[in-house]
Amino acid sequence: MANIGERAELKVLTKSPHGLFLDAGGELGEVLLPRKEVSESVDVGDLLDVFIYCDSEDRPVATLKHPKAMPGEFACLECVAATNIGAFLDWGLDKDLFSPFREQTSRLDVGKRYVVYVYVDENSDRIVASRRLNRHFSKEAPDYTPGQQVDLMVYAKTELGYKAIINGTHTGILFANEVFQDFAPGETTTGYIAKVRQDGKIDLTLQAPGRRHVEDLESRIEMELIARGGFWELCDSSPADDIYEALGVSKKAFKKATGALYRKRKITIGKDGIRHVEQASFDS
Repeated sequence: MANIGERAELKVLTKSPHGLFLDAGGELGEVLLPRKEVSESVDVGDLLDVFIYCDSEDRPVATLKHPKAMPGEFACLECVAATNIGAFLDWGLDKDLFSPFREQTSRLDVGKRYVVYVYVDENSDRIVASRRLNRHFSKEAPDYTPGQQVDLMVYAKTELGYKAIINGTHTGILFANEVFQDFAPGETTTGYIAKVRQDGKIDLTLQAPGRRHVEDLESRIEMELIARGGFWELCDSSPADDIYEALGVSKKAFKKATGALYRKRKITIGKDGIRHVEQASFDS
């Protein structure tokens, strides 16, 4: 039995001038796969992997195509039409994805991309897109651990930093002092769990935490120092943007690594920069 918004393997029942009728079972019964998608090699009795959605007249229809987002997923889609009943988004199928006004936080502009949640409206069986993302984040307590690598989709910018969707389920924040690049809505990146608070809120970071990351950064700094003849003007007082441009890390991570190198007596740290131990001596 197939349902609206799902992929299913359905048997071909009959051929017609309009296409193939497939056995969806249950309430859907026979579903049309339009003729323009039909291969001449397909026969009655064959099984086809199809996606079920509704056409422009809200009739169940099958397609061999894959939508850009399945119901239950977040995605960044382009608005292709704005009407007096809502907006329509390009999700890769012949019929564009509808976003009714009730699911919009503000009117959508044609040509712009928006992060939305795709779901099947239980009242109409229509697949719709919602901009009211907070309604659709998981209500289950997050079980992430600090340092865990996660997939992020940025969806909003605030005074604190960037809000991001974590592994397609929860939401968290990348604080501004940890981010040294601009993110566009819908941009994806790899991140890490920095902290899960008692209230369930999640702090994120773009830097891989842990001793291994610090040691890797230490090695990079030391090799750069040697390549520069033993001196680098980068130091604790350097602007965070300069540190990120040079090493792709936060100022906090840089200071942690240089501090470790200092304690190992591999560098000295001055107001003008850092020096390799071979070009400097420590006080005994």
